[in-house]
Amino acid sequence: MGVITELSGHTLLVTIDRPEARNAIDQDTWDALGDAWRRAETDPDVRAVVVTGTGDRAFSAGADLRAIAEGGYRTEPDPVRDPWGFAGVTSHDISVPVVAAVNGLALGGGWEIVLACDLVVAAEHAEFALPEVQRGLVAGGGGAFRIAEQLPRPLAMQLLLTGERISATRARDLGLVNQVVAAERLLPEALALAERIARNAPLAVQATKRIARSITRGTAVADTEHWMRSGTEVTRVMRSEDAREGARAFVENREPVWRAR
Repeated sequence: MGVITELSGHTLLVTIDRPEARNAIDQDTWDALGDAWRRAETDPDVRAVVVTGTGDRAFSAGADLRAIAEGGYRTEPDPVRDPWGFAGVTSHDISVPVVAAVNGLALGGGWEIVLACDLVVAAEHAEFALPEVQRGLVAGGGGAFRIAEQLPRPLAMQLLLTGERISATRARDLGLVNQVVAAERLLPEALALAERIARNAPLAVQATKRIARSITRGTAVADTEHWMRSGTEVTRVMRSEDAREGARAFVENREPVWRAR
């Protein structure tokens, strides 16, 4: 299914397991991640979550562009999973704190998964980018507005409009990452951070997170206006020739030819 889950004490470890595709998100992985978030919210034994990727190359390269090019995503609506957002995570608000353990590249939707988490521990070699504009796409999984909320506008706009990568150290200096650690210490440090959270009173921790992130219990989505605006723009762009060209160019390993239509 592309995802491995393991309960360690009161921490649910969620691992994106598609190393052959740089842990890119196909439909099965999307659904399995959403199901893991649902388990975290409904299982009283889960008091914290750590999400990471298999291997040391990539946390996640984001959406599987080959699946996009080949029509590999669900075409019929799923009334339960669709509101959970990209990867079943980006608009799936849960009260349990989530720590991202970034073990390599976090690109596009991969970084959007990280931005949906509460705390971030990154390996020294990790890199971050929202390169959607380089492929004729839009950072529609919350990346565009979450980066703009967390950074001064000029910095946010540079990252969004160029799609350029930044290092783990740069991300930490910008306040986007809590800790940068050696690769071999990544998972132990992330799990230790989750355990420090899990030792506290779970109801108090969850209520504190809901207050801090403006989550109303029982609703699927916070930031409603942001999501509505984002959804409108993403739908318009995804219908364009350029969006199809970006995916084709990636699969064919060539530079895209944009037509602005």
